[in-house]
Amino acid sequence: MTIEEIENEIIEEFELFGDDWEGKYEHLIELGKSLPKIKEELKTEDRIIKGCQSKVWLHSEKQGDEIVYTADSDAIITKGMVALMIRVLSHQKPQTILSANLDFINKIGLTEHLSPTRANGLVSMIKQMKLDAMALS
Repeated sequence: MTIEEIENEIIEEFELFGDDWEGKYEHLIELGKSLPKIKEELKTEDRIIKGCQSKVWLHSEKQGDEIVYTADSDAIITKGMVALMIRVLSHQKPQTILSANLDFINKIGLTEHLSPTRANGLVSMIKQMKLDAMALS
């Protein structure tokens, strides 16, 4: 699937909740719970995303011509946010990741419903995923 197709799928999922942000947060938490665990040996200081209030470990590797991300967080909402980003960006080519504008974040209303520190964390997450894609390209 293309990044845009995945984004549209996520937008449709979140539209099912209408204006119910409690439901949307619960969905985000469920996404975080379904996130495949990162290997414990990959939870190192150098893999912690700088700029996130909670701890987020991100591992990026190239498999064929695609980048595959795995991650974990010690905070459940943040874990859901990183799960969303992995769903969109993992298994994509580096150039596709670098050029992704990720409009879905605003379309589902996520940025306006996050605390400033979580919103900054999301920006840091995206930045790190793109930096890793660039490094692995």
